[in-house]
Amino acid sequence: MLITRESDYALRIMRALSGGDPKTAGEISEEQHIPQQFAYKIIRKLKKAGLINVARGVDGGCTLAADLDEVSLYDLIMAVDGHTSVNSCMEPNFNCPYKEEHGGCSISCQLNGLQERFDSELKDLTLSSMMPDAV
Repeated sequence: MLITRESDYALRIMRALSGGDPKTAGEISEEQHIPQQFAYKIIRKLKKAGLINVARGVDGGCTLAADLDEVSLYDLIMAVDGHTSVNSCMEPNFNCPYKEEHGGCSISCQLNGLQERFDSELKDLTLSSMMPDAV
């Protein structure tokens, strides 16, 4: 799958925070229809990537740490999934017996071109452009 469920949930979390008000994981979960256990997991990844801030306590909650005009869909996917591969053979450490036996693969070459175009499109798509009504 090109856009995983986790990336989709991360996009929804960013949308929930785009208004600027702090929100708890529970509020985000309910508002964006994300199972709470996934929300916590993804929030940790987004925080680690520097995309959101998390404050604990009574007045705590999550807020954006990054400008949505500066964050691409590619950045978000990389923060959550660590890759954007259209096929497992595009993964850096993928061991392909066919490639090894035949010295290459025309299918892999075609997929590589598709991967490059896909990554370029993801890098050009800012989060703010994807949610103009939420910002």
